[in-house]
Amino acid sequence: MKTLVLPACVAASFALNAHSALACDGLDVVDPYARASTMMSQSGAAFMTLANHGHADCRLVGARSDAAARVELHTHIEDDAGVMRMLEVEDGFAIPAGGAHELARGGDHLMFLGLTRGLAQGDEVVVTLLFEDGAEAEVVIPVDLERMPDHGHGHGHGHSHD
Repeated sequence: MKTLVLPACVAASFALNAHSALACDGLDVVDPYARASTMMSQSGAAFMTLANHGHADCRLVGARSDAAARVELHTHIEDDAGVMRMLEVEDGFAIPAGGAHELARGGDHLMFLGLTRGLAQGDEVVVTLLFEDGAEAEVVIPVDLERMPDHGHGHGHGHSHD
């Protein structure tokens, strides 16, 4: 697979391979996939690991896609009654320099609200990731409706280093 590294100051969107580096210098998307519960679902989600091989912290603050009316950054929390609830994370996800932030089922993730089309096995969803510094980057995310929750991230899929 191709791997691209883009400077942190890039403010335009770029169509990138799903395992390519992003706007933050040295930031990779590792093992992304998207899913919806059924073809008729009005919502879906995307999961991936954002690995920061650079020397500066990054913050993902939003996302957008033509596949949904809205894309929100979400997490799961347990309420006082022990019930897991999903809620929007308005301040975004920090990706520390030399570290990573995992977007995984049951945790932080991208939430597609108001899907404009069904998400079928093998489809691709183009998502623009929005960063705190104003940079944007597009990533192509494959739809994988068959993946089980424990078949998650970082299983040898490609990523780049500076």
